Amino acid sequence: METKGWVLQQNTTTEKYLASIPFRDSLKSRMASLWKFVRYGVPFRCGQSYFYYRHDGVQNQPVLFFMKTLNYVPYGYFDPNKISEDGTTALTQTIPSPDGVYLAFQVSEAGSDWNTIRIKEVKSLKSLPEILTGIKFSNVAWHKDGFYYSKYDSNGNLNAINEYHKIYYHKLNTPQEKDVLIWEDKDHPKRNFSASITEDQRFLVITGSESTSGNSVLFLDLSKGENNIKAIVKKFDYDFELLGNQGDHLLFLTNYKASRNKIISIDTKSFSEANWKDVIAEQKDILKSASLAYKNIVTHYMKDASSRLFVFDMNGLKPYEIPMEGFGTIESISASIADSNMFFNYTTFTSPSIVYRYNFKTAQLAVHFNSQLPYNEKDFETTQVFYSSKDGTKIPMFLVKKKGVVPNGDLPTLLFGYGGFNISKTPEFKAERLVFLENGGLLAIPNIRGGGEYGSEWHEAGTKLKKQNVFDDFIAAAEYLIQEKYTNPNKLAISGRSNGGLLVGAVMTQRPDLFKVALPAVGVMDMLRFQKFTIGWAWTTDFGSSDHEEEFNALYKYSPLHNIKKDVRYPATLITTADHDDRVVPGHSFKFAAQLQASNQGDNPMLIRIDVNAGHGSGKPTGKLIDEQSDIFTFLFYNLGMKL
Repeated sequence: METKGWVLQQNTTTEKYLASIPFRDSLKSRMASLWKFVRYGVPFRCGQSYFYYRHDGVQNQPVLFFMKTLNYVPYGYFDPNKISEDGTTALTQTIPSPDGVYLAFQVSEAGSDWNTIRIKEVKSLKSLPEILTGIKFSNVAWHKDGFYYSKYDSNGNLNAINEYHKIYYHKLNTPQEKDVLIWEDKDHPKRNFSASITEDQRFLVITGSESTSGNSVLFLDLSKGENNIKAIVKKFDYDFELLGNQGDHLLFLTNYKASRNKIISIDTKSFSEANWKDVIAEQKDILKSASLAYKNIVTHYMKDASSRLFVFDMNGLKPYEIPMEGFGTIESISASIADSNMFFNYTTFTSPSIVYRYNFKTAQLAVHFNSQLPYNEKDFETTQVFYSSKDGTKIPMFLVKKKGVVPNGDLPTLLFGYGGFNISKTPEFKAERLVFLENGGLLAIPNIRGGGEYGSEWHEAGTKLKKQNVFDDFIAAAEYLIQEKYTNPNKLAISGRSNGGLLVGAVMTQRPDLFKVALPAVGVMDMLRFQKFTIGWAWTTDFGSSDHEEEFNALYKYSPLHNIKKDVRYPATLITTADHDDRVVPGHSFKFAAQLQASNQGDNPMLIRIDVNAGHGSGKPTGKLIDEQSDIFTFLFYNLGMKL
């Protein structure tokens, strides 16, 4: 009750501050208008038909649409907005059965990582009676008259330590308690498992993980009716992502002896490491993803944090490029070995996803879905620069601004970063940023170490005892922007989410003089105890653990919560979190806010905004997104001296 009272008091104080800013309502109105356009998801195959998601810009959740064939007019199939009045119920995964008869979908309430699995008959829309619970970090892998999935025993507890992940097989039209246990590891409670099925339904592949990088690989040949699961990879030194199979051979995208990734073939009849073969060898650019598509291997490469798309034959030969324009990101690829059509989407910083269809028979590329925008994307421009970090490492950085805005040493600048878990910060569209850009702001996004922009070596250079490199890279980006006369410390804001929230917290406590505004969102702020909450134990591969002396010392040096000093003037700070965040629990932000408020010198505001009935971010309804982002940018505008 004491914590609830504190949350209410903090939200009241923050609301009072934001309500006093005269342009808050007009900024929110402008943001809502920029949000209002139809956007499309990538079509995915359902038997001989297709599903895709469509959002009209106003709805809280996207609506699932159905196309009988590509020549038929799509129609609205299922509207998740009707499930809950406040729009906080979201579909997080939608997987049709290979024959197109059934549709399994995962449902999240209030932004939690906990899901339920429900099943419908595609044609009749009839719901099957069973509802599967205890679902978290699970795939749905269809086989025969059911599917494989992952679950925990700790069903839906927001604060529970996530342990003893298991693989089950569920037969349709039966209660969950009759599901068959396929795989568990009683000796290692902190391992997660995920099941996949090859498209020909022959192989079940189970990957296991102890953290956010590196996985084991097990398989079962279902065509032989075997029940003896065999281990291909037992250790967790490398990543293996199943692409599919060619007869007896499994194809994986991996960083095994290839820091920038490659594709290998493993013979299921002779799967010792000595017999693994390269299909597509490691290239200079980073191989981000790949798909098997109609007798081809489609590869998504990344060159200096921008996407490139190539097609190889199944032997890894005869490559050709499907060219894209400018700096952009291929967000997803939808393909099948049984379909001559492939779909993918491409987005930039100033344009939402364009959905393309590529036909392998005709080699024709066409726009399948495109949004009609409430602004002119040609009013903005993106450039890329390279700067030196503290140790001399060259770091790329995207700069986005309105055309005609000239660097003058005084541009309001938003520096956004992440730097962790092998995640690359490539061009992505965020409607809320347009308000900032159209009012003369500069958006800067550096590709700092800890991410995956240049492979596993780049990632590892920002982990554990080397984590300070991440903060040095970000600080160097700020210093570059000041040195090159883009901005100055009184016009510079920093922002980041989750691991990026940690980044902001660490950097603002190390160099409070360098920034005017700090916007840490759902951040990991207590680096000495993070592993004790929910899924936090899985992050130790990146962060290290306070349970080990050397890593404790490194963590203590930068832990945001433990490096707030008394009588220091910190940047104007708006912390954001949510009460149902069961990934980075809100206690991180609560403690950070309380310590800042107790220690800060001067009159810069130290505020926290705690969203109610929301989680880490996934599935957050449109209304809540607009409310949250309007408040963040109102705070940003006001403290940078900007006017709407």
